[in-house]
Amino acid sequence: MANDVDNLITMLYDLIDSAKAMPMAKDKCVISRDDALDLLDEIKGQLPIELKRAKELIRAREEFVENARKEADKLRRQAEIDAKTIVGESEITRIAREKARELIRRSGEQANSMISVANEYTDDALRRTEEAIQMALEEIRENRARFRAVSSEKLQAQRAKLEEQLGGGERRIP
Repeated sequence: MANDVDNLITMLYDLIDSAKAMPMAKDKCVISRDDALDLLDEIKGQLPIELKRAKELIRAREEFVENARKEADKLRRQAEIDAKTIVGESEITRIAREKARELIRRSGEQANSMISVANEYTDDALRRTEEAIQMALEEIRENRARFRAVSSEKLQAQRAKLEEQLGGGERRIP
């Protein structure tokens, strides 16, 4: 992927940041509409890809958790089999049961640990994706508002100039 959402937002920010300021209005600027719209179109096209990545992370987490559960069940079954096969004297049986309980306990802890790590990783990845999408949306809204303001000012300036050229108000343009 040539441009991810963060890079596209940075490019849009740079486009606006490097735009020439309007005379007598330093907080307003002139940007290339086509360049800005092209960047916004690319951002809009990339957002579904970012969402798809987030879904893939969730799916991978679910597979990881399922595999961890299967592994824990396998270890538990093996521990039970081991415990049943070590039948004999009371001391050997007691040792086997302790070993089985320990294996079950450790496999449960290991499964819980793997699930916890997977949950933290997935939550962090989803949080970062959500923040990137939210930042992109906020920038798009801000740029759209700026664009509307600049366009409105230009239109009013052009109307005033035409009225001035037509004789100072002899004919009003709606």
